[in-house]
Amino acid sequence: MNILVCIKQVPDMESRFKANGEGVWYEETDLAFRMNEYDEYAVEQAVKLKEQLGDAPEVTVLSIGPDRVVEAIKKALAMGCDRALHVRDPAVHLKDPWQIASIISGYARDKGFDLIFTGMQSQDRGSAQVGVTVAEQLGYACVTTLVGFSYADGAITARRELEGGVKGVVRMKTPALLTCQLGLNVPRYPTLPNIMKAKKKEIVTVPVADLLKEEPLAATTGFYPPAKKGGGIVLEGDVADMADRLVGILKDKTAVLR
Repeated sequence: MNILVCIKQVPDMESRFKANGEGVWYEETDLAFRMNEYDEYAVEQAVKLKEQLGDAPEVTVLSIGPDRVVEAIKKALAMGCDRALHVRDPAVHLKDPWQIASIISGYARDKGFDLIFTGMQSQDRGSAQVGVTVAEQLGYACVTTLVGFSYADGAITARRELEGGVKGVVRMKTPALLTCQLGLNVPRYPTLPNIMKAKKKEIVTVPVADLLKEEPLAATTGFYPPAKKGGGIVLEGDVADMADRLVGILKDKTAVLR
């Protein structure tokens, strides 16, 4: 079995974000970066399947971005992936989901991947469009929001989370693409021996121009934080007095009670 897992490097969500000079993305200076959380579940599931099936499967990890994404690739290799492709693109933040999917499918189309795992969505953009678009471009069956997975006798049983906490079960044959989310598994922590082994694993780098032939369907025209809201007012003292003061504030500041 031939398995592909797609990952993205994103800023740590605890970072302080501000718009860059062009006003179309965030300023990356001084930001800490990590593997997208949902992609960690995808890597773990790909490696678990490899372990289930023995040594025959090969897991390839793919990531698109500038040179810094190699750190996320190395983590995936240390978790158990076998080889890696780094699609070097310093301007990946300007690509829309259609273009990102086209890069992935452009690489995967002639590689004979039986399964492709991706995260449900990225934490920085949150479009949840890339995985399903790759499946459409390749003609693969697709299951999203995966929270359960099993493979036996050439068939996949996938459990997915639907609206309202309802669970749906889907059975399918390969080739297929699955998008993964919280609840599917617990990603392993790379051990020191596996980190050392990962240093010897192959990372192939190709320029994005070798794979991308599509023009964007959408472009970001503005990027800015939400407008700051005014501070709150804390009322203290006697309850009756606070109630009177509150009524006065509501009359003065809003249309309530007018």
